[in-house]
This record gives sequence, C-alpha cells and structure tokens, in this order.
Amino acid sequence: METASTPTHCPYCALQCGMALSPLPTGGVEVSERVDFPVNRGALCGKGRTAPEVLSAAVRLASPLVRKGGALVPASWEEALDRVAAGLTAVRAAHGPDAVGVFGGGGLTNEKAYALGKFARVVLGTSQIDYNGRFCMSSAAAAGTKAFGLDRGLPFPLEDIPRTGCVILVGSNLAETMPPALRYFAELRENGGKLIVVDPRRTKTAEQADLHLAPRPGTDLALALGLLHLVVAEGRTDEAYIAGRTAGWEEARAAAMAHWPEYVERITGVSVPQLREAVRLFCAPEAAMVLTARGPEQQSKGTDTVGAWINLCLATGRAGRPLSGYGCLTGQGNGQGGREHGQKADQLPGYRKLTDPEARRHVAGVWGVDPDSLPGPGRSAYELLDALGTEVRALLLMGSNPVVSAPRAGHVEERLGSLDLLVVCDIVLSETAALADIVLPVTQWAEETGTTTSLEGRVLLRRQAVSPPAGVRSDLEVLHGLAARLGVEKGFPADPEEVFEELRRAGAGGPADYAGISYRRLAEEQGVFWPCPAEGPASAGTPRLFLDRFATDDGRARFAPVTHRPLAEEPDDEYPLLLTTGRVVSQYQSGAQTRRVATLNAAAPGPFVELHPRLAARLGAADGDPLAVVSRRGRAVAPARITAAIRPDTVFMPFHWPGEGRANTLTNPALDPTSRMPEFKACAVRVETVRP
Repeated sequence: METASTPTHCPYCALQCGMALSPLPTGGVEVSERVDFPVNRGALCGKGRTAPEVLSAAVRLASPLVRKGGALVPASWEEALDRVAAGLTAVRAAHGPDAVGVFGGGGLTNEKAYALGKFARVVLGTSQIDYNGRFCMSSAAAAGTKAFGLDRGLPFPLEDIPRTGCVILVGSNLAETMPPALRYFAELRENGGKLIVVDPRRTKTAEQADLHLAPRPGTDLALALGLLHLVVAEGRTDEAYIAGRTAGWEEARAAAMAHWPEYVERITGVSVPQLREAVRLFCAPEAAMVLTARGPEQQSKGTDTVGAWINLCLATGRAGRPLSGYGCLTGQGNGQGGREHGQKADQLPGYRKLTDPEARRHVAGVWGVDPDSLPGPGRSAYELLDALGTEVRALLLMGSNPVVSAPRAGHVEERLGSLDLLVVCDIVLSETAALADIVLPVTQWAEETGTTTSLEGRVLLRRQAVSPPAGVRSDLEVLHGLAARLGVEKGFPADPEEVFEELRRAGAGGPADYAGISYRRLAEEQGVFWPCPAEGPASAGTPRLFLDRFATDDGRARFAPVTHRPLAEEPDDEYPLLLTTGRVVSQYQSGAQTRRVATLNAAAPGPFVELHPRLAARLGAADGDPLAVVSRRGRAVAPARITAAIRPDTVFMPFHWPGEGRANTLTNPALDPTSRMPEFKACAVRVETVRP
C-alpha cells in the first residue's frame, strides 16, 4: 500500500509526534514535518527523523527463526507457528495453564495490547501476563487512581502548560527524553510563568529552570512533604477547596507537619532557603501544576512519593481547576494505552479491574466466554520474570527486551535461559530475541495501521505508509495463527480496525471508555481524548478531566497520608554511593532499535559513568578512564564522564546498552508494595578504577 505521503505518528515516546512518510523512488522512506498536528507542531527529535532507518532490510528480521542444534536458523511461518503451538500445548499439559507466561510492551498498539490480553486469558487460560509498562509509570498510575479515582497521564492537554503560572517538574529530563515538549516549558517562561526542576543532576532540562532542586536520589518523598509542611506553616493552603473537594486532609496534614524544613534539608540535601523559594514560586500564581516522571516513580516507595506531590496540589487547590493539576509524563509510545486494555496482570479492557465481578461479566460477554473461565490477577512484571524456569516454564514475549531493560538484568537473563520455551515477537534480533527458541518477525509502525494513546490521553491513528517485507507478519496475524492452532478459530482477527471495534465494546462503560472513538473519527480529527463514551459532534472526548468532580464515588479527591522512609538499599561502608539511571537524547529505552541507526550511534555510541570531579579525584580517574560500578547484584564497566552537574554522592549511567556496560545489571528489583514498580532510580554502589 504505497502512497505519496501518509500522515502518521512517531514510533518512539508518548508525545506521539505527528509526521508524514513518503516512499522514495530509490527505496527507503522520507520523513517530513506535520505542522498541523498540535502536539509537536512539526518539531521532531533525531530519533523521530531517523526512525525509517529501522525499516531497512539490513537491520530487521525478515523470516522466522527456530533454534536447531543450539543456533537460530531460518524457518517457514508454518513450521515456526506449529512449533510454538506444540510447545505451549506441552507445557500446559504437563504443568497447567499458569506455567505459560505472556509479557507485553508499552510500545504495542492498543489493538495488540487488547488482543494479547485476550489471548492470554481466553486461549491460554493463564493469569501470568504483565508488561514492561510496569517499569515505567505504574506508581503514578496507582497514586493517581487512589487520589482521583482515575489514571490518565495528563488530565489536561500539553497546550495548557504555557498558560499556567508555575510548573514543578519532578524527575524528568524531557530535553533529552521528549525534546519537542521542551517548547511548552520555554513558552511558559516567556509568558512569565516559573519552572522548578527537581533532579539530582543538573540536566539540560534543569538548565532551563528558574529554580533547580537537586535532592539526594530516593528522597523525593521527603522533599514533597517538606514543601507541604511549609505551605501549611505559611498559611498558603486553600481551605475552601480542601473542604469542598477533598477528603483525608487531617491525616495527610499531620504526616506533613512531621517533616519540618531542617529535617528535610538533612534528608534531601536541598537547603531550607531553596525549599521556601519553591513554595513561594508555586503558590504565588493563581494556577500551577506538578508533573512527575520516572525519577520519583521508579522507587520502592514510588506510589507514596507521587501521592505526596498530589497532596501539594490538593492542599493549594491546584487540581481539577483550569490550568492546574497533577500529571505524569508517560514515557513509552503507547504507555498510556498499553495499561488500559488488558495486558496488565490485574486489568481487563477499559481499565477495568480483573477482580470486579461486573467487569468480568461485561468483558466475558463481549468475548463470548463464561466469566468464571477468566483467570484472576497474576504476577507483576518483575515477579513474572523472576518466576521463569520454575513456576512459569514457557513465555510468549512481544515488544520488550528485558535482558537490557529489567532490573537485576543478569538474573533475568539467567531466568530466560532456563525456560522450556521462549517465543519472542520482534522487528530486530534484540538481546532477548537472541535467547529465544523461536523468533517471529513482525511488522512495525510504518508497515501497519493501529491506534496509540499519547501521554495526554489523546487516542491517535498510526497509518500504514509502506508495505512490509514478504516474510514478516503483524502481531495480530501471529495471535490469529496461534489461536487457531490452539483450538480457538474465532475471536482473533488480523485486521486492526476489526480488533478496535471489539475493543470499543469491551471497554464501553469502563474508566478508559473508547466507545465513541472510531477509525473514521481518528482519520478526520487530530486524535480524540478519552473518556469518549458516545459518537457524534457533541462528543469530542474529554481533553480536561476533573473540572466538575473527581472520578471517585463521592466526587472528592483523596489525600495520601504518607511519610518519608529510606530506600530499600541505602549506602554503607561497602557500597558508599548511589547509582541513578536514565536516558540520553540519541537512544531510546533498551536501544534495540536506536542502536541500529548510524546517526544515533555516532551521537551516543555507548554507556558511560557520570561522576562529580571530587569523586573522580578520590578515585584518581580522568575523563574517559574505564570505571567499574559494583552493586550487590553485579558489575558494569564504562568510561568516566566527569561533570559538576551531578551530586558528589551520586553516579549516573544510561540504561540503553547490553554487555559489560549494562546499567541494569546493577539495579535493585525491590518493589513498591502497591504498584510493584522496581527501584530503578537508586541503589547502593561503589566505583572502582579499572587498570589494564
């Protein structure tokens, strides 16, 4: 299906920037700007501009691979699918349905996420399904649901940011992770608004701030509580709002008052004058926002931490009002939609709870199955990976590369290698795919049509722009073929629009209601914000949530009565430093795709260890010297990058690379008790020089 120019969206982050694709006469695809799309207004980062290079036959898989004699060799689709079906059948027969696991991804389209969750529960009958979005924004989702009764990354569109009075941006380096979004914050400041950035490093984003707070990693919870203490002490609370629109204030207030400024300064390293200045800037204007990202969320107390930042919004009347509120900057391309349609361990489509009898009846009715046949909630992502080779003996994996992206990655790699059967669907031979028994090559963004949901809650249509290679099938075709081989002939169509129509029915009436959204509407409009329960000109979706009431039973937002607690692993004499991890502008997530683009590799060729000059001097390390970072879980080696932009007690590593520089060899899988988010953002390490 070749066209002159096809309007579509970038395959990478949750901005889902608009772009146009045009096949070139000489082969390949050209990217051009789409200034009509309101989110990026034509702007694209280097990853978006070079995305078509991953379509090249030189870098992507072109036929199924099966393991024979220890090596992966090409095979036909019939042989590969037959082997998958036979292997899954054997494991289920020997060990039961829960011995088969399914692991999805936040980059899958809504249609794929929906079909994968249905496949796991209807065809395989397993409860063991989760996805890598658990590693990204699950703590914010849990906290937002507790506070507001509903989780949507941003409850307002990005266009509101330049018009508010102050933004506190917590743990986000969007200048590198979402470069086109930085313009919203630049416009905020041009309009007289203030930007406060909370980050242990003075990143490119922090350099744009009016105030940069650099707390010790893992102390964001104490910082938020300290700010709320000052709000109360200085008489800056909005008592009428608290009385009229919230519940639980007395308990949250008491918890915050135990975190006086000097105490918070000792915990965080942020000075009392800076704390007072942050409160002044945040409370001075009529409207303000708090936006969090992975920094405060990827902690074993991430849900409480986000809850504390939400408390700051509620206490000052900055939620459910125009140009104000709390929001999460969702990371993965379909991180929002990926957690709404059933590939998460505890969810059914429409963001329904798997434990809700009415939700089970509704979805089972759409699927044509007995509600009692649907399994209950299974393990969360890391717990599922940790159980591989023992309780879970076979794994079907789509759209993820946990060998690089999971915490305690060396252990996860061993668990993957111990499986009776590992099946990976991917577009490239990722580090995880290289371990598989069967690899199924699947279509990617420009070769298929499907929907995604951006960080704003805006449902978008990605259109097919080029034909896929002859030996490649879509993930939906894979599930269709496997379902048929496993005895389910109907219910798994390969056509994405047909899947979306069923998704609309399954999700209708749920918190994430897409019932009023259709491919026709998405083709004609610039996306539709959910919830959108009905079609028609009067139903334009819901760009702004909570303006009249919150999505709780009584319409009131809930304060979180939280208190500071230490990291799961604090520094000690043996491991005296803290490691924090993150991204760089020219790579994305596990790097499985971006590391195959020459331009991006030239800009960011490999891992590094960022450290302060004082720490470097103690080690006797010069810029570029190899350093070993050692935690209780392993050792990673990468060149030193010495900078005063990081705290002396902290080192930073990007997590895009495998091998000896793999940052996630070191990270701690300690889980948040509510969200089951691992503590990626802080673990105790020591740093050693590496001598020839």
